[in-house]
Amino acid sequence: MIKTANRLKSVKEYYFSKKLREVAFLKSQGRPIINLGIGSPDLKPPTKATALLKESLEEEGAHKYQSYQGLPELRDEIANFYKRHYKVSLSGQTEVLPLLGSKEGIMHISMAFLNSRDRVLIPNPGYPTYAAVTKLLGAKPLFYDLKEEQHWLPDFVALERLDLSKVKIMWINYPHMPTGANADNKFYDDVIAFGIRHHILIVNDNPYSFVLNENPLSIMRYKNAKEICLELNSLSKTFNMSGWRVGTLVGSYEHLSAVLKVKSNMDSGMFYGIQKGAIEALQSSDMWFQSLNSVYEERRKLIWKLADSLNCTYDEHASGMFVWAKLPKRVKSETFTDMVLKDYFIFITPGTVFGKNGRGYVRFSLCAPEETIKEAIARIR
Repeated sequence: MIKTANRLKSVKEYYFSKKLREVAFLKSQGRPIINLGIGSPDLKPPTKATALLKESLEEEGAHKYQSYQGLPELRDEIANFYKRHYKVSLSGQTEVLPLLGSKEGIMHISMAFLNSRDRVLIPNPGYPTYAAVTKLLGAKPLFYDLKEEQHWLPDFVALERLDLSKVKIMWINYPHMPTGANADNKFYDDVIAFGIRHHILIVNDNPYSFVLNENPLSIMRYKNAKEICLELNSLSKTFNMSGWRVGTLVGSYEHLSAVLKVKSNMDSGMFYGIQKGAIEALQSSDMWFQSLNSVYEERRKLIWKLADSLNCTYDEHASGMFVWAKLPKRVKSETFTDMVLKDYFIFITPGTVFGKNGRGYVRFSLCAPEETIKEAIARIR
């Protein structure tokens, strides 16, 4: 047998990749599984976006390789979107880089800026891919604590006590996944100042800013952000287009140029029709966001009832498409979720997937119809 690369010893298969095989097996055995574990929107994208995708298939050149930087009109529309919704001025031609999903961007950014043995500040709890990519590149994760008593925000006093001499990147993510916590103006000012002070690239992963959130923010809105920050964004959650794989990276020309050196060697551009559909989606009116959130509001109320029936507590002011719930004392996350799957055929996510500070918590997804969530409640009761 051919030996695999040593880097694979540092990572495990992505939790949901493995767990969904188990769920699929149970379904194949006739088990009536309700999936409340995954944040994959079940609602449809904007109608005009799918219509334009279909229309574009007949255009000349639609099936050829596309630019590594995306269509100029897509980059301009992303810049327009940032101006309209975040009050951020960007040059579509030099400060916007479309991606094949924002998850791709985590790898590209890391490859562009990290050397082996560099260190990376990663939130705990946080998105597991930050740590996995860091390890794959031979860099070292340096986890920083996020805790409920601190409103899931970093403790900058504690961060300043760390040896930051080898830290190259700091990942942040607000509205935060998995907790749904929001950051305020002071946090963004503080984290930018922290990055400048220690020469650390601050990368804000921002795909949830329009889901059950009345005040969408971009780190690029704050003073000196372009000097030290990048921001990832995505159409997956905002426009129910997760399978389309449309993300974007915004920041200074210098930072994006470094990322493009990696990206241009990794893919051959985004499919033309998807880019045309994305342009249309980005032009959606405020009614789109109101309609989307009205659905999620009703689903969240039901998930709260489900959490209540399982004796869990939660923050009603959190944002995003998940409910982060605290378990009763001394109940282990994995034990609890395995019990719920075995006894009620309901799949929810243990908080430990997102780090040690997820112990004693579970995450419910809002990506299921109301009738499905009602069925889950009925099973528990």
